[in-house]
Amino acid sequence: EGAIRAVTEEVHVVVARAHGAELIIEKDNVSTAVQLKKYADKVGNKAIQEVIGSIKYYDCDNGMVITTGTFTPSALELANANNIKLVDRKDLKKLLDKII
Repeated sequence: EGAIRAVTEEVHVVVARAHGAELIIEKDNVSTAVQLKKYADKVGNKAIQEVIGSIKYYDCDNGMVITTGTFTPSALELANANNIKLVDRKDLKKLLDKII
């Protein structure tokens, strides 16, 4: 509970749920559009394209896709070309292990 409270005091989260982003996260005047994908398998280009569109729509500085699965090679390439941060199940587990 303490770790979650510390995170929420530093970060402002807006639930978007449209136009390619589920969340808009703001910290230190930097906004990030976040696409969330609960997949058992690989996330492809569509999720990357959606978050790229949401960056423009919500006037964000960055984009991120978080999944419970993994990413296809082409999704990794497209994300890299557009500076989109990717978090797969392995990264997500590491993050959760730090706060739980």
